[in-house]
Amino acid sequence: MEAQLTLTGTPVVPGIAYAKTAWVQGVPEPPETAPDVPESERETAQEQFVAAADAVAQRLTTRAASMVGTASDILAVSAGFARDKGWRKEVNKRIAGGTPPVQSVTQATQLFADIFSAQGGLMEERVTDLLDMRNRVVAELEGHPEPSIPTPDEPIILLADDLAPADTAGLDPELILGIITRLGGPTSHTSIICRQLSIPCIVAARDLEAVSDGKLLIMDGDSGEYSVDPDREQAEALAHEDALRRQRAREWQGPAETLDGYPVELLANIQDRASALRAEQTEATGIGLFRTELSFLNTPVEPSLEDQSALYRSVFSSFPGGKIVVRTLDAGSDKPVAFASVPNEENPALGVRGLRTSGVDEGLLLRQIDALVSASADHDGPNWIMAPMVSTIAEARWFCGMIRERGLKAGIMIEVPATAIMIDQFMEEVDFVSIGTNDLTQYVMAADRTNANLATYTDNWQPAVLTLINLIAQSGIAHGKPVGVCGEAAADPNLAAVLIGMGVTSLSMASGAISYVGSRLSEVTLEQCQQAAEAVLQAPDPITARQVASAALGTHA
Repeated sequence: MEAQLTLTGTPVVPGIAYAKTAWVQGVPEPPETAPDVPESERETAQEQFVAAADAVAQRLTTRAASMVGTASDILAVSAGFARDKGWRKEVNKRIAGGTPPVQSVTQATQLFADIFSAQGGLMEERVTDLLDMRNRVVAELEGHPEPSIPTPDEPIILLADDLAPADTAGLDPELILGIITRLGGPTSHTSIICRQLSIPCIVAARDLEAVSDGKLLIMDGDSGEYSVDPDREQAEALAHEDALRRQRAREWQGPAETLDGYPVELLANIQDRASALRAEQTEATGIGLFRTELSFLNTPVEPSLEDQSALYRSVFSSFPGGKIVVRTLDAGSDKPVAFASVPNEENPALGVRGLRTSGVDEGLLLRQIDALVSASADHDGPNWIMAPMVSTIAEARWFCGMIRERGLKAGIMIEVPATAIMIDQFMEEVDFVSIGTNDLTQYVMAADRTNANLATYTDNWQPAVLTLINLIAQSGIAHGKPVGVCGEAAADPNLAAVLIGMGVTSLSMASGAISYVGSRLSEVTLEQCQQAAEAVLQAPDPITARQVASAALGTHA
């Protein structure tokens, strides 16, 4: 009897799936050369290209409008690539020289892909998005169907080197039971969208090529293990049990509390009025992260005070009586806002981003704050404003002073290790803090969170990161200040329980994750959460941390 093949990757979305595998088929590269376009036809060829790019951009924009949270953000950015003036100029220049549209698109896209790759880090991750956009435009030019993941006839576990955001965002959880990718990391586009859709997901599975198409496979998104041709009866039982758990989660309607009645504040991450409306349909009691910069990714110039106020007011009209926490512009790095970013930084993740942009243009922040204060005037719930990427006591004192002068609660994001290390002194300056676990993990572990080769380092279960989060939570308790978590860690049901056990007072996440986290918390007591928190702080690695937390919370490891 052939031995069962068991492999591992980095777990990012919990859950068990059992089904046949199906590999995503790669898109063939367009031919490098083709006959020149006659001069008399070049203007028409340029019009064909523009029409194709417009069609792709519009489809991506329409799809973004129908998605939730980060999935919508990612698709909006992809649509922006197809509209980019610099890229279109490069394509049209080549067509004007006689190169056919398909080859012009390929060459111009490769030019930008090389630039992004050379910059590394978060910019390098965008190469996948660029090439996906290129393939869609080429397909439109050639009259072929848009590249996408085919709809299977039966439920499958999807295998891929990597997935483009436009593909991942359109997945059907009823047919795609799980996803394993050879590349990617815990905060990659695939991971984030799978978390929103609650599709079990494993990334950075380096030995994935050993699994062939059409094999029966069981995967565990809690441990990162996946096995080919497992014992059928046992696999079916495990998958069935997990399916029932997820069904209970989908049907959960609150209240948000532990099994023994300890209340938990569950909030939503949003970026505009549409996502706020979707959040209102969930059991969220308010907004824990209004990501203002995502409204301006395709805005070339700073909007007027009136236009900003109108945009913000549309969000403040949601959740009457509920808390709304706004993050000022987190422009820079992976969120380039034309009017608020410093171009061509060698290391943008360590560059001018978040509050640091005020050092370049202080007026930009002051105008945004004034617009937010004006917009919040008619909202009768708690209105809190926080700044991202705060690194020094002086920054915290300056920012919070401005917010308090305007009558609102003032806080900061904890993303920089220096802030976590000196948290007691920062607590004296602020009304609240919110932990951005994605960036905090990246900076604590000195590992680019978009680099698949470093996925094990950027795991939110890293003990060093959890130790700092515990330090922050305990400081909040000592100073009587709220401590929230608004990074991707809050959307992991077991990790959410650990965070509550540490003393975190609120969890904010994509709307799609709220029922799963709320359901999980309703199954455990506060004491179990505290025992899990104590256990993970003694763990030497993420795998052990997951295992000891599962044991304390009464779930499989």
